[in-house]
Amino acid sequence: KKYVLDLLDKTVILGCKPTDSPIEVNHHLGSGIGDPIDKERYQRLVERLIYLSHTRLDIAYALGMISQFMHDPRASHLEAVYEIMRYLKSTPSRGILFSNHGHLRLEAFTYADWADSGDDRRSTSGYCTFLGGNLVTWRSKKQTVVARSSAEAEYRAMTQGVCELLWLKVMLKDLGVIHERSMRLYCDNKATINISHNPIQHMIEFGFVFLCCLMTCKNYLIRLKD
Repeated sequence: KKYVLDLLDKTVILGCKPTDSPIEVNHHLGSGIGDPIDKERYQRLVERLIYLSHTRLDIAYALGMISQFMHDPRASHLEAVYEIMRYLKSTPSRGILFSNHGHLRLEAFTYADWADSGDDRRSTSGYCTFLGGNLVTWRSKKQTVVARSSAEAEYRAMTQGVCELLWLKVMLKDLGVIHERSMRLYCDNKATINISHNPIQHMIEFGFVFLCCLMTCKNYLIRLKD
């Protein structure tokens, strides 16, 4: 909370009006749009937000969007930074709480924002993983290729979520914790779930083969849930 309030104070927007979302719905951020601004100041603000994002999952997506313009920031990008600041003012005490839920189940939730980049139409993948009902890792990152459909974008996000689950499973083993229960992967796209269970689909190359192999491997039993 102190870090957030100090950040708002240094940015001279401590008295700003708070908002309920860190980024505008249906935003249209792009390169070269608007008047140029002080690059160093913009980079300092974004770097401070990156530090804060290590304990604030809720600003990960918005931060991923504004960090794409570090080389040539414009007025619209700075306004997006201020939008995050206004959101932080409404939630200065929000953080991560770890509780004992009586189990060590591994779960992941994945999501993709299809073609959300105004410059290259690439999608953004996002996932968050839980161990024992507690949030442990999360990520929001632009995909490396252009997805031809929302289902394909969701599938690529699902593949990243599975990789994170496997990494956590191996890490637990290294720590002496044998995790024998099946891991759970949640996705809100039924078409993507159907593709995952269909051995005939070949539209998504290696990610599809990787996930299908895990679906049939007894050592890595994964349950896909809507």
